[in-house]
Amino acid sequence: MVSLSKILFFTSHHGFYTVIILFLVFGLLSAVTKKPLFLLPIIPLAILNGFAGQFLNAWFLNKYGVESTAIITSDVETNSTLNDQYIHDYEAIVKKKDGKYVSTFFSTMSAAIYPIENAIRIPQVDKPFPVKYIPGYEKNIVILYNQSDEGKILQKYELQAPVNSAKIKYDADPSNKEFVEEYISALENYLKNYDNPGYKTKLDELKKELDKMKE
Repeated sequence: MVSLSKILFFTSHHGFYTVIILFLVFGLLSAVTKKPLFLLPIIPLAILNGFAGQFLNAWFLNKYGVESTAIITSDVETNSTLNDQYIHDYEAIVKKKDGKYVSTFFSTMSAAIYPIENAIRIPQVDKPFPVKYIPGYEKNIVILYNQSDEGKILQKYELQAPVNSAKIKYDADPSNKEFVEEYISALENYLKNYDNPGYKTKLDELKKELDKMKE
């Protein structure tokens, strides 16, 4: 596991050098075996690593790693951009099983984050956050963003937004059956994850209103 973690860390954090190694390895195989077909996987593997290297690393660490905490100690904005946003370089320290810390680094482009989604969310500097790693190579970490304080706040906000939207529609036209159903659905989704007595009361009221509309 440690060796695999080291390989995934290298390929996800050093894409350029990974491409060079791919050319050297497959080029050597092609030269030794005298089979040009060994050259064919180079470009696909390089592209695959560029797009999915960090996601594979995130899945692996979340699946087989152990939980701990880390703290970002440095956040430096670079001149490079991704989707019109500046790429950041980060330094962090990771807490090992013995309570001591080890230094690591990652960037916006190489950070392993779980759950895997089309979003790059990095915790704030100087605030502990949950991670996973393979014991023996603690510098390769996956950020468990949804378990962090920031992630929990974001999740709550994302569930609150549909409730607010549905309420506005309902307040504008309480007799609209579609708006009532949307409001009920939003409240139910919210209450599956968070307790809110006021929302429970409103949900009961809306369900009674909907029953009357169906009569």
